[in-house]
Amino acid sequence: MSGRAIVAVEGADREGFLQGLVTNDVGRLREGLVYAALLTPQGKYLADFLLVPDGERILIDVAEGVAPALVQRLGMYRLRADVRLVPTELGVRRGTGAPPEGAWADPRHPALGWRLYGAEGGGDGTDWDAIRVAHVIPETGVELTPETYILEAGFERLHGVDFRKGCYVGQEVTARMKHKTELRKGLVGVAVEGAAPVGTPILTGDGREAGALYTQSGGRGIAHLRFDRMGGPLAAGDARVVAGPA
Repeated sequence: MSGRAIVAVEGADREGFLQGLVTNDVGRLREGLVYAALLTPQGKYLADFLLVPDGERILIDVAEGVAPALVQRLGMYRLRADVRLVPTELGVRRGTGAPPEGAWADPRHPALGWRLYGAEGGGDGTDWDAIRVAHVIPETGVELTPETYILEAGFERLHGVDFRKGCYVGQEVTARMKHKTELRKGLVGVAVEGAAPVGTPILTGDGREAGALYTQSGGRGIAHLRFDRMGGPLAAGDARVVAGPA
């Protein structure tokens, strides 16, 4: 699989170090891969990644484009902890058929199949955008941007946040959104008649902004929408958009 970087977290304090920073419970590595994110103190998205158990180290499987900033940010929190962040030459293979020996199930959704870490990367020809659109699964740098709040992006549904693990960076804002407010917008699946560039604003019939259209595949798309404006006719550029299941 291209476009991914694998960073090893080494040292005796590796698990406790990550546990105090990321949105999910690092203890779940005993069961397999863990999907998580690193947030700003204000609760906004910085990076999402998969944590991988690998003997005496933990691997971080992250989009290549955000890997340097993630390593830099994690390094800021390292202080005196016995932790080392080490780039690796590992690759990622993934697919949706029978998993090869040593592969891990993707924890976000069963439709995302398996991931295998080793010397080589690659895929099996699966149309990953079609799968993401069908199940409203956001992608780094597309639906997931620095303005994202992870609950609006579906992280609870995708098993990327734990509300019982204790403190992490951005935890207070995330918990407040979960327990004290009602989400007013978020990622939803939409029908798309036509096409529009990723990020095209979605407007209501009377010209009010309702959100934006992102990944599209097979007449469907992922949109970030205000829930109170998704009921009527919507347009993204020249494309017609209808919110709701297929």
